[in-house]
Amino acid sequence: MSYSAHTDSFTRDNLPPPELQPEFLFDLPELKFPQRLNCAGELLDRHVREGRGARLCIQAPGLRWTYADLQQRANRIANVLVNDLGLVPGNRVLLRAPNNPMMAACWFAVMKAGAVAVATMPLLRAKELKHVITKARISHALCDVRLAEELRNAAGECPELKHLRYFNDSSADGLEAAMANHPATFDNVDTAATDTCMLAFTSGTTGQPKATMHFHRDVMASCVCWPPYVLRPVADDIFMGTPPLAFTFGLGGLLLFPLSVGASTVLLEQGAPQDLVDAIATYKATVLFTAPTSYRAIAPIAGALRNSSLRKCVSAGEALPAATRALWKEATGIEMIDGIGATELMHIFISADEAHALPGATGTVVPGYVACVMDDAGRPSPLGEVGNLAVKGPTGCRYLADERQAKYVRDGWNYTGDAYSLDAAGYFHYHSRTDDMIISAGYNIAGPEVEDALLRHPAVAECGVIGIADEERGQIVKAMVVLRPGSEAGPAMAKELQDFVKHNIAPYKYPRSIEFVSSLPRTETGKLQRFRLRQISAGGAR
Repeated sequence: MSYSAHTDSFTRDNLPPPELQPEFLFDLPELKFPQRLNCAGELLDRHVREGRGARLCIQAPGLRWTYADLQQRANRIANVLVNDLGLVPGNRVLLRAPNNPMMAACWFAVMKAGAVAVATMPLLRAKELKHVITKARISHALCDVRLAEELRNAAGECPELKHLRYFNDSSADGLEAAMANHPATFDNVDTAATDTCMLAFTSGTTGQPKATMHFHRDVMASCVCWPPYVLRPVADDIFMGTPPLAFTFGLGGLLLFPLSVGASTVLLEQGAPQDLVDAIATYKATVLFTAPTSYRAIAPIAGALRNSSLRKCVSAGEALPAATRALWKEATGIEMIDGIGATELMHIFISADEAHALPGATGTVVPGYVACVMDDAGRPSPLGEVGNLAVKGPTGCRYLADERQAKYVRDGWNYTGDAYSLDAAGYFHYHSRTDDMIISAGYNIAGPEVEDALLRHPAVAECGVIGIADEERGQIVKAMVVLRPGSEAGPAMAKELQDFVKHNIAPYKYPRSIEFVSSLPRTETGKLQRFRLRQISAGGAR
């Protein structure tokens, strides 16, 4: 058994077997990591140790933290976890908050303590949180006090979650009060580079989220591939954006990447178009991360950003339409940096910088990775032919105790579920998803989960959920609903069902379109035929 600092061996015990893991590539010199590595030491403590503790690190409304400020807060939180709450290396810690500085401090505290961070979307409801807590066997939670209600509801049904502390809480029981009782120093746990440090939950097409396991070396690998080769940030950059820190897109773009070069980040809890434009001016942001849907929404007022501090704009989370790229460049004069990543691979692995952007193409493979378009038999497809995107690199898919590992990883390749083609110049062109995942405004949404929520309503007899094309959001969720006798179809019922879904699962998953039908297409064995639903929705034969 190789060295591990984890005394709680849960994550190690639930790794996929070696034969089901992808092939990992460490060809770049920057990827030669030592056997023992704690990413908090590299991303945060190193700057303080090397004399940069006074540099600006995190900003938020009414707040400015230096690198030393963030380190001291993370150290105090780590002391609370270990000395007050009995945390041991390898325990899982649920983190729940909007994008704010205390969320960042908690994340680094978990790294320092050698535990495993499980960041969750602020919009998740108790039902969804319960699945996360149960799946990951979470024992500790640090939560913004404003989001306490749903977590408390979930915790009541999860006896394994024994220790909860709330932050941004002025009460005597709050995390800040506990922090005040501990020193601002902490000796980081001497973790192995291959110790799991985070579980990132990703929506499954079946509606059961999968937990992707990432090591300390994965966190660092994500910082030394795409950022220096494509983004090329500098220490004076000021990062800003909308993706939640619970998404690896947001974690990388708004925390890991700026800190990896000694830059600073602005963490905003609200990302409405006008809020974002105003914040860019207020904080003099230079690098922006958000999804194509957001860029399109901001474009009508983005003229204010022309000749501003903003110099780089990164798009990911969903396919970037050529029209949105053109709209943004016309408004701001800035050519977008597009990219595709996956929770399973941590961050972006195909991209192009501003100088090499090709409208309609995602980009070329990022140094450190290799990618291929495969046919259904697992053979490379001819140039220009649409097939399955397969990727290898220093990061890759490791699902926590999940039989779906065998579908995602085949013959050493990570199959992302995207249909792509490759041209003679090495550019990858996105065509569609190869599974039933709905990607709307950068969010991954599983149709069966929305169906389950709808079926809980007493008026719904049957339903089927699909994604349909939408100019603004890429796709939207559409529900085809069969009502029970006595229930009346119409706008009032549609709104009632939409509100019901919003109340029971994360609101961003609700069906923006509802069509009432008399029956649903099924196979002889009763299986819902989603492809037929798409045909019906598009006006095809029933």
